[in-house]
Amino acid sequence: MQDFKTGTRPPICVAILQHGYQGSAQATLEHTTKLLAQAKERHPQLNLVVLPELHPYPYFCQHEDPRYFAWAKDFKAQCNFLSALAKAHEVVLVGSLFEERMVGVYHNSAVVFEKDGKLLGVQRKMHIPDDPRFYEKFYFTPGDKYAPIASSVGNLGVLVCWDQWYPEAARLMALQKADILIYPSAIGWFCDEESEDLEEKALQRQAWMGVQRGHSIANTIPVIASNRVGFESDPSGKTSGLEFFGSSFVFGAFGKELAQAGFEEEILYACIDLDESARVRQMWPFFRDRRIDTYKPLIRRVVD
Repeated sequence: MQDFKTGTRPPICVAILQHGYQGSAQATLEHTTKLLAQAKERHPQLNLVVLPELHPYPYFCQHEDPRYFAWAKDFKAQCNFLSALAKAHEVVLVGSLFEERMVGVYHNSAVVFEKDGKLLGVQRKMHIPDDPRFYEKFYFTPGDKYAPIASSVGNLGVLVCWDQWYPEAARLMALQKADILIYPSAIGWFCDEESEDLEEKALQRQAWMGVQRGHSIANTIPVIASNRVGFESDPSGKTSGLEFFGSSFVFGAFGKELAQAGFEEEILYACIDLDESARVRQMWPFFRDRRIDTYKPLIRRVVD
C-alpha cells in the first residue's frame, strides 16, 4: 500500500474484496466476512470496502429463468447482514444486491453502509444490457436517478457495471460533487474457444480499464472498480459459461494507477488522496470550460 499523504482531507484507505461465488449465498457472504476480517487485520486504518456486482449469487443472467426472481426477496435480510458487517469492522461498505422494489419491479442495486451499520443509500443500475449471456433486461428495471451517497469517507458516486461504459453517468455524478466513482462489476469472457480468441479477450479487458481511466481523467476524480473472479457455468447448459477476469483496480484523480489486481481472488488495497482532485482541477479546468450551451443534442437518441 502506498504511504498516506498529508492534506486538508483525510485519505481513503480502500480494500476491494475481489472474489467469486462460493456455491450458495450464505457461503459467499461468509467468505466475504472472512476476507473483510483479513483486510481489517492487515490494515486497521481501512475505512472503505467495495464488493463485486451481485456478489452473493451466481451470475444468473446467463439465461432467462423466472425462478431467480425469488432471490430478490432476500434483499432486506442481506442488507442486514452487510450492515452488521460494516458495523463490526467500522468501515463504509459498498455491496451489490438483487432487490425486489415491488412485485414485478426488480433492480440490480448497489447499497452503501456507514461505519455504524446505517444504510446510507441505494443506487440502482441505470444502464441495463441485453446481450448473449448477459440477459439483464429480463431481470432488472433501470434505476431512476444519479445521486452521490454521502458518507464519512466522502460523497460516493456509485454506479454499477454496464454504467461504467457511459461518460454521461460519470459526468452527472461528478457534477453533483461526488468525491469518488465506484463501479461494482461482473464482467468476463465467453469460455467457447471459437467465439473469442486471446487477442480479443485482451482487447476487451483493456477497453474496460481504459474507458474508466478516461472517466477519472475527464472528471479529475478517483475511480474504484471491483470485479468478480472465476468460472461460472450456464445452469441452462446452453453455453459453456463465463470466466470472470477480476482485474479490479483503483485510479487516482487524473488516471494514475494506484492498484491493480490479477485474475484470481485477491484483496486489493490502495490509499486515495481526496485533495488531489482539487489540485488537478486548478491546473486542468475541464469543468470551467464546458460549453453547456452546445450540449442540448445529447438528450436525443440520434442527432439526424
